[in-house]
Amino acid sequence: MERGLSTVDALIGTKADGWRLDKALADALPDLSRERIKALIAGGQVRNEAGASVSDPSAKARAGAAFRLDIPAPTPLHNEAQDIALNIAYEDEHLIVIDKPAGLVVHPAAGNADGTLVNALLHHCRGSLSGIGGVARPGIVHRIDKDTSGLMVAAKTDAAHIGLAEQFAAHSIDRRYRAIVNGLLRPTSGTVDAPLARAPNNRKKIAIVQGGKRAVTHYRTIRPLRDAALVECRLETGRTHQVRVHMASIGHPLIGDPVYGRPRGNQRAIIQRLDFRRQALHAAHLGFIHPVTSAALSFDSEIPDDMQELFSLLVV
Repeated sequence: MERGLSTVDALIGTKADGWRLDKALADALPDLSRERIKALIAGGQVRNEAGASVSDPSAKARAGAAFRLDIPAPTPLHNEAQDIALNIAYEDEHLIVIDKPAGLVVHPAAGNADGTLVNALLHHCRGSLSGIGGVARPGIVHRIDKDTSGLMVAAKTDAAHIGLAEQFAAHSIDRRYRAIVNGLLRPTSGTVDAPLARAPNNRKKIAIVQGGKRAVTHYRTIRPLRDAALVECRLETGRTHQVRVHMASIGHPLIGDPVYGRPRGNQRAIIQRLDFRRQALHAAHLGFIHPVTSAALSFDSEIPDDMQELFSLLVV
């Protein structure tokens, strides 16, 4: 056995017959969360009775089936406070609203152990962050992609964290993104209501998958451009890569998106000229009810310079 691994055996119980495998294993191993088991399956660390790795967490479990799980030793996380400049849109003793630049990772993870927004918040807030997100994600109620810029809120107290999380769960947070997409939209506005989940053939991508989590994006054209458009996307839900996948699904991927899009016409030359290396997506508006004072808060952020330059070169 590989060093640093512990081995655990699991037997699927009678009541779990026909359940999803990840759910059945979590029931058999209450010390492991379902998300943890999914991660172990994705890493090839769950084997069946024949010794073969299983790969599908949604496969139906069979009562009496035995599995062996190889569990890596946990890596302790010691997030350090780091003096990283923050653009603060609002702050009080309960919460803080950040205007995040593109390129800044929200929380530490594999490949990004430090230099994240969490490290910056630990320094700025002097340890006053909600602990609900755990050691890795103190204060983090939601996140935006590393290469997406714009507004996000973090909680400094547990009460604020709980109140904000409830609003996100109820889809009552007003989140509007500005995106520069390929092509001219016809009609100029509409709604994409399509469920999202990890792509079956590529776990690093998100795809429209029947049975996935419901995701709804309302979009409207703000300004037609040269074989492109500046679009506002209002999120009714907030799934990973939602805007990027939904806009690509209707034939209008975000310009610069390295995963879900590709340049059209002279866009490649423009992208190279600007050295534009991210999806053209900016969290431009954030509105919510203050979870402690009940005041209605609303914030706006202008699109950053790199997207403004891209917009200027695409103006008809």
